[in-house]
Amino acid sequence: MTAYERKAPVSVLVLTCNEEANIAACLESVRWADEVFVVDSFSTDGTVEICRSMGAKVFSHALEGYAVQRNWALANLPFSNDWVLMLDADERVPDALALEIAAAISNGGNGRAGFYLRFRHIFWGAWLKHGGLYPTWLLRLFRHECARFEDRPMNEHVILNGATGYLTEPFEHRDRKPLSDWVAKHIRYADLEAEEFLRETFAGGYSASIRPRLFGGQAERKRWIKLKVWNRLPLLTRPFLLFFRNYFLKFGFLDGRAGLIYHVLWSFWYPFMIGVRILEKQRAIRPTGLQPLCAAGPPGAALTGEPGRAGSQIPISIDFKQQRFQHAAPTDEARRPA
Repeated sequence: MTAYERKAPVSVLVLTCNEEANIAACLESVRWADEVFVVDSFSTDGTVEICRSMGAKVFSHALEGYAVQRNWALANLPFSNDWVLMLDADERVPDALALEIAAAISNGGNGRAGFYLRFRHIFWGAWLKHGGLYPTWLLRLFRHECARFEDRPMNEHVILNGATGYLTEPFEHRDRKPLSDWVAKHIRYADLEAEEFLRETFAGGYSASIRPRLFGGQAERKRWIKLKVWNRLPLLTRPFLLFFRNYFLKFGFLDGRAGLIYHVLWSFWYPFMIGVRILEKQRAIRPTGLQPLCAAGPPGAALTGEPGRAGSQIPISIDFKQQRFQHAAPTDEARRPA
């Protein structure tokens, strides 16, 4: 970081798994920070060696889920600073944002427990300014003793005990992996999204969660839309509506070829895959005679039920734990278009 002589009292936290293509650039962009922690999920490439060579403190911990991993890190890492900046391995902090962060926390955050940062998505070398993608606000800078993450398989947000503020300079997403890795990763994500849909629709949702509010903050508004509108739309119709909204109504076409490729994949193909995975899971349940018409237990509790005759209104039996997590990657629901 230029024009900054003393390291800022910030602890950077990065989750990794086989991120040798991205991690060096990420760590280079946070050399201005006092310390950097990497929680690695037993990478088999050169990720750990790169991190250690660049001065990061590396801890290994099996990935049971993204929210679980982040909460484990917040609870167990020996942070030297009150403030934590959470990044993914394919994200970068420009010098202008580093200076703004240092200034924001220099007076203790002026009574705030966290700050929202602007997310700027660089895809195929182009900044995706349209399609509802910018600005997206993510709560990534916070006092670690005031923060925990929602316990959900995808789209987890920070639950913060305290006031928040907003910084103006953006941080950047620049994934150096090939597009085939993006596709493979989102096939896995589609399975987690399907799990989340079934829990929200048939099992009462998640007990510890941000409050969905139509007129709340960006994350609260998106959660309200997801629960009250998106989850109620026909599964295989949703991708067509989302693509039309993002690419045409939100002017995603103005981002040129990169915008077209991204929205075909992210606004259409990805939600289509989610819908298919939901239908597959439902088809797998139907032979048991279970009907997903009522939920048992308090919100967030796992559903159980005895097999019954077809048409009986009994709780659906779903095993939500048969998932394999292979990569630590961004999962903020707030990255969905506004």
